[in-house]
This record gives sequence, C-alpha cells and structure tokens, in this order.
Amino acid sequence: MSFGDPNNPYGQQPGGQQPGGQQPGYGYPQQAPQGVPPQGYGYPQAPPVQGGYGYPGAPVEMPGGVKAARIMLYVLGGFQVIGAIIMVIGGAWLSDELSKSGAYGSSTDQDMAAIGLGVFVVFGILTLGIALWAILTAAKFRSGGNGIRISAIVYGSLVTLFSVISLLTTNVFAIISIALGIMIIVFCARQDGAAWFQRPRY
Repeated sequence: MSFGDPNNPYGQQPGGQQPGGQQPGYGYPQQAPQGVPPQGYGYPQAPPVQGGYGYPGAPVEMPGGVKAARIMLYVLGGFQVIGAIIMVIGGAWLSDELSKSGAYGSSTDQDMAAIGLGVFVVFGILTLGIALWAILTAAKFRSGGNGIRISAIVYGSLVTLFSVISLLTTNVFAIISIALGIMIIVFCARQDGAAWFQRPRY
C-alpha cells in the first residue's frame, strides 16, 4: 500500500497529516506567509483612516491660513470698534465746542450742528455694526460651516473696496486694511480653507 511519492514534500502523509506531522488547524488562524501582515480572525484589517471625523482627508486642525484670517478679522474688528467710539465722541465734542463758541447765531445753524452730530453718530453705529460682524465671524471659525467662510470673504471684499476708496482720498493708512482684506479673502478661498469649513461634524 502506497502513501504517495516519498520524494514529493507536498505529498499526502499517513493519517491525513500534513508534512512535518502537523494536523490542519480547525478554528485557528493560519500563520501568514513571510512579508504579509497577520490578519485577525480571517478578515482583512481596514487601513487607518487619515484626517479624522470619520472621513479620509477631513482636517482635524485649523489650517494656518485660516488661523491667520481669523486673527486679521479680530484685528480689523477691534480697530473698527475704536474708530466707531472715536467717531461718536469726536462728533459730540465738535458740536459742543461749536455751540459754545457762538459760531451758530441762528436756530437754523444750531439745527445744522445737530444734524452734523447725528451724521457722526449714524456712521459710528454703522462702523460698530461692521466691527461686530468681523468679531462674530472670527469667533465662529472653529465651529461654523461654509456660511462663516462666505461671511469672511464678503467682509474682506467690502473692507478692501472701502479701503481703496479711502486710499484715493490720500488716506495712506488704508493700505493696511487693503492688505488685510485681500489676505482674508485668499486664505478663506483656498482649498484648505474650504476643506476646514466644509468638514463633516458629528
């Protein structure tokens, strides 16, 4: 009775044994060939997810450009708050000084002074509102969605536009706000900025 070719190392051994006298493993994971990572319980292991939030490529940390845009929004908003306060106080002081100096001899002139003060106050309130827009937008950079990104881009566009107009009136300081407004637009419109604001949230 023959049990196969004795010169064949893969031939059937007596008693159904594998070469080397080892029994086939039932219910036990087989040893993986050399160079192949071991797989648990017969299922291939899933590759680690990069990026976080359960989706590949989703950023887990605010990109540097987005952080810079956030700081610029805070800076511009802070300066606008100061400007609004100075505008209201300065308008009230100017109106009061003109009234004390007797520059307005008629009630019509006094009404014009009051109108001038009202204009200063209105512009101060508008400036304060724009400042709050910038500050609140920056505060939402970490948790806000794509709407916050659009809000920052629109704000940067308006700041750039009005700063250019101000520069045409020989206000050299407008160059600073022009540069900040353009950088806010660029950093929020870049691909990493869009990925940050459009990332899934759970």
